[in-house]
Parts: sequence; structure tokens; C-alpha cells
Amino acid sequence: MSKKPLILVTNDDGITAPGIRTLIEVMTTIGDVVVVAPDSPQSGMGHAITIDSTLHVEKVTIDNGPQEEYSCSGTPADCVKFGVKQLLNRRPDLCVSGINHGSNSSINVIYSGTMSAAIEAGVEGIPAIGFSLCDYKWSANFEACKAYVKSIAKNVLENGLDSGTVLNVNFPKLDKKHIKGIKICRQAKANWEEEFDKRTNPQGREYYWLTGKFVNLDYGEDTDEWALSNGFVSVVPIQFDLTAHHSIQELNTWKFEE
Repeated sequence: MSKKPLILVTNDDGITAPGIRTLIEVMTTIGDVVVVAPDSPQSGMGHAITIDSTLHVEKVTIDNGPQEEYSCSGTPADCVKFGVKQLLNRRPDLCVSGINHGSNSSINVIYSGTMSAAIEAGVEGIPAIGFSLCDYKWSANFEACKAYVKSIAKNVLENGLDSGTVLNVNFPKLDKKHIKGIKICRQAKANWEEEFDKRTNPQGREYYWLTGKFVNLDYGEDTDEWALSNGFVSVVPIQFDLTAHHSIQELNTWKFEE
């Protein structure tokens, strides 16, 4: 009898978030699941790791989840590191992160704890996928995501991913009957026009609250933003090699003083 794949599950919204509970439910139909996730929300943490304080990890039981489930005081990247290096008795066949409450398309991938967890697994040579739903509400409905999550995960297990590649998957906020399918995309060029809202607390001390508006600067029909706006699930292969290879030749023509 063939051995079931070992799947490491994590997220950045916290171990009790509805998104990760949905992801766990789907993954248990595919393989043996171990969960290592933050004990509290870690959204926007990017690829931060804990180096100046202690980590606490506790085995927990939540709803009808798997027997191997751990709550970690660290960041999403910490969770993957700890799971791979400390908890698991064999290398995971797959790491999945999410399902995030909110979009991680376009430039959001840079800030995302969800995607950084997947990227950390990729750095370790583990096939990895980050899943996100374009709905920030805690009460978001993840039902429409389930079949696509399972299909994408099974494809990665069967086909593998190129070395250094991780999948960034985003779901539009739509019912299943209105989702048109999957589009393989590139990351749209977009940014946040940000401001700091200046306020004063009851003690008279000034403080600031980050606000902003997402601006899509890319109108190509091959982007994740176009796919999501037009009812498709976007799948973007991303890489953690940040080298701008196209600039190397130009930089080699510069005259540097020695």
C-alpha cells in the first residue's frame, strides 16, 4: 500500500482562523496532515523570523482537526522552520499556507505572511502553495475554494514544481457557480498609495494609523488582477531568487573606483 503524502499546513491569520480550518479539512482528504500555525494573527509580517526572543510551541486540539497540531508564538516563517527542523520525522511532500483572509495578489505578495510561509518551505526545497481569498472578513465563506484547493494541491504532488518556484493562488470573492475556472498568470504591476492618518489618544499623545488605496497600474489580460476581476482563480508561479538578471550586463559596464 502506498504511503500517504505528508502535508505541512500553516497560515498567518492564526491557528483558529476559518481559512486554515478549511484548508486543514481539504488536506486531510489528500494526505497525513501536520499543522504548525501562529497562536495569534501575523498578517503583514512578510518573511520576518524570531531571533531576539524565545519561541513557544504547544500541541493543541481544535474542532475535529488532525492529531498533530501545534500553536506557535512565532511568525509564519518560524512555523515552517520549526515544523521542518523540529517536529516532523520526515520531510513534508507539500507545504500549504492559508487560506488567507484577504488578497495576496500583485504587490501584496511582498508583505504577506501567508506567502512568506510558503516561500520558506520553497527555500527548504519543499513544494509549496499559498492560498488566499479576496475577502478580509473573519466570516468569509471558503466553500467555493475547496475543490480548487484540492485540485491544485494534487497537481503539485503529482507533477512537482520547478526548483525555486512557489505557487501564489488567489480566489475571487464569488460563489462556486460564478467562478469561471483557473488562470495561470503573471503578477500585476500595482502598488499602494499610502498615507499615515494622524490621531490623538485620550492622553493627548499623537499616533499614526496606516491607510491606503490599492492602485492597479497594469491592464494586461494575463495578470492576476485581471483574472480575479473577471471571475477566475489566479495562479502565479513566483520565485524567491530576487536577482534582477536582466540588469547584470548593464551593471558590468559601470566604472567602479577601486
